[in-house]
Amino acid sequence: MTHALFEPITLRNLEVRNRIWVSPMCQYSAEQQDGMPSDWHLVHLGAFARGGVGAVLTEATAVLPEGRISPQDLGIWNDEQRDAFRRIVDFIHGQGAAAGVQLAHAGRKASVYRTWETNQGTVPVAEGGWQTVAPSAVAFPGYDEPTALSLDGIREVVAAFAAAARRSVDAGFDILEIHAAHGYLLHQFLSPLSNTRTDEYGGSLENRARVLLETIGAVRAEVGDEVPLVVRFSATDWVDGGWTLEETEEVTRWAAARGADLVDVSTGGNVASAPIPVGPGYQVPFASAIRTATGVPTAAVGMIDDPHQAEQIVATGLADVVMIGRELLRDPNFALRAAADLHVELPYAPPQYHRAPVTR
Repeated sequence: MTHALFEPITLRNLEVRNRIWVSPMCQYSAEQQDGMPSDWHLVHLGAFARGGVGAVLTEATAVLPEGRISPQDLGIWNDEQRDAFRRIVDFIHGQGAAAGVQLAHAGRKASVYRTWETNQGTVPVAEGGWQTVAPSAVAFPGYDEPTALSLDGIREVVAAFAAAARRSVDAGFDILEIHAAHGYLLHQFLSPLSNTRTDEYGGSLENRARVLLETIGAVRAEVGDEVPLVVRFSATDWVDGGWTLEETEEVTRWAAARGADLVDVSTGGNVASAPIPVGPGYQVPFASAIRTATGVPTAAVGMIDDPHQAEQIVATGLADVVMIGRELLRDPNFALRAAADLHVELPYAPPQYHRAPVTR
């Protein structure tokens, strides 16, 4: 039998073998605080490719040093980082999966302690932290106040995304994702709650979306027409007066016109106290609404942890791709297990494991 979840999907010139993709998941494990991927990242990301997913996306990978969420985040702002990613990308390709990188800048949510550390909030400069930047000098609750970006600073960020995209393609990545969600810098520009500017980058929806659209244009110009480009949105801030689904739909249209091929739809992250009704598949309706309103392919993410649930999302057209996160941490072989549950024979199941087949 064939199932929608295991049908290939083609974006530009890239065919991805199935619709189960690895959602970006921060590891906070560049231990030298130099943004370099390590053996941890090779094994962590490589396991998902070996486990049968269609595409493996890295965690948020900073385009500038000050764009890291924590001092231990990955980066691709220099050529040494580019070169260190190559062996990871090569291993992913060797397992038959596509490799994607999420390009990011954390803005006012940068320079923070890792989630499992005793200390929380902003890391002081004396401990390896830095002064953060944002659209406006409006702090995220519990974090230090950022510095509002100047026009030159905005141009530097856009250029950094384009340069990071070039390094990513040179490292062998097949898919580029621009992170405009979860309260990080590009989302901060989109939301009127974090963007109080009065110049051409604030106020109207067109102005608040300007940095993102300039970034998409700069990346597309840098890498050409063949590389698939994904944008991750938070479709809502979940509070009155914040970023909305309707605004996401409009900016999705603009993003597609400038070269985006798919939108990866999450929610929240820009308001610390937002009342988010979390539950299985709770963000899928946003991916479905955007797909219906715009005709742009979407990825759904958020508590998708059952093979039949994932199949239903794709088969009924709620989204084109499912992004799996925590379930893959629990079981890197989720894609193989899903195939067994749905009675799909996969030609790319690793033969080295033939004595322990995943069966139902």
